[in-house]
Amino acid sequence: MTAGSLAGVLTADPTALEPHLARYAACQDHAFVALNTACMEDGAFVSVPAGTAVPKPIHLLFVTTAPEKSTVSHPRNLILMGGGSRAMIVESYVGLGPASYFTNAVTEIVIGENAVLTHDKLVEESDVAFHIATTQAQLARSAVFTSRAITLSGALVRNDTNAVLAGEGGDCTLDGLYLLHGRQHADNHTRIDHEKPHCSSRELYKGILAGRSKGVFNGKIYVHQDAQKTDAKQTNKNLLLSENAVINTKPQLEILADDVKCAHGSTIGRLDEDAIFYLRSRGLGLEAARGLLTYAFASEVVSRITIAPLQGRLDRLLLARLQSLDGWSGASGVPA
Repeated sequence: MTAGSLAGVLTADPTALEPHLARYAACQDHAFVALNTACMEDGAFVSVPAGTAVPKPIHLLFVTTAPEKSTVSHPRNLILMGGGSRAMIVESYVGLGPASYFTNAVTEIVIGENAVLTHDKLVEESDVAFHIATTQAQLARSAVFTSRAITLSGALVRNDTNAVLAGEGGDCTLDGLYLLHGRQHADNHTRIDHEKPHCSSRELYKGILAGRSKGVFNGKIYVHQDAQKTDAKQTNKNLLLSENAVINTKPQLEILADDVKCAHGSTIGRLDEDAIFYLRSRGLGLEAARGLLTYAFASEVVSRITIAPLQGRLDRLLLARLQSLDGWSGASGVPA
């Protein structure tokens, strides 16, 4: 297995990257992908040989320290999974400096036949940061791809997650969670292209919005004419904790095949007053009851993370973020 600097590989052996780098994330229709392609200098390169199972997670950590003046960075990542390989990758973006900055990241993922990849992305940028990122995955025959995008902070965040099921029998799962407060804004745009028959996809995105925050979910499942026997489901659920929070959601299905099983749906609502009453009748205070229900709403996505240390850390971060949300002043009674 190889894991290291993309710039190092470009210098040492550029022919190894030529078949894949900038071949999948299209820059013709996406301005920020084009900007990244033009300005990229370095990023992460991961290559897992065919038949190799990586026993431990691979962590790609990007830390921005902008102590005084604004900065911009264009990380470029390339992940290659050989046939029959297995790996878990965590991609994290963290901000430490007080100044504003802009991160424009692109991650291209190529998954060979019968390979299995779990990709967890965590956005913990500073509250004055701008983060725009595209994740583009290409799946071969019987490949399995699971992606989770967790957005916890950042002034403006946009996650574009795209997957192309380019071989028969492929399986794709896209999950996401965005937790917004103040005047934060987060966009989540997804697209799953079913190009071949007998493929399945599942998608669950959840949002919790407080204060004057704004969220956008735009998910599209495109079933091509040859993609018979497609099985696809897309769900977006949103919880509004204040009267000033706004969510715009647009789940989409575009189906050109005639033998498929597809469904999509979206919900927007507030905490269930009957559920709050029930919990209060069992001895919980108002804030504890609200906190418990909010935590349960979000934990459905977090509980799907299979890396135990990451799941535990996200649980703690989730509780900390919930305690600071506008309109929820306490978290007593919420399990740690």
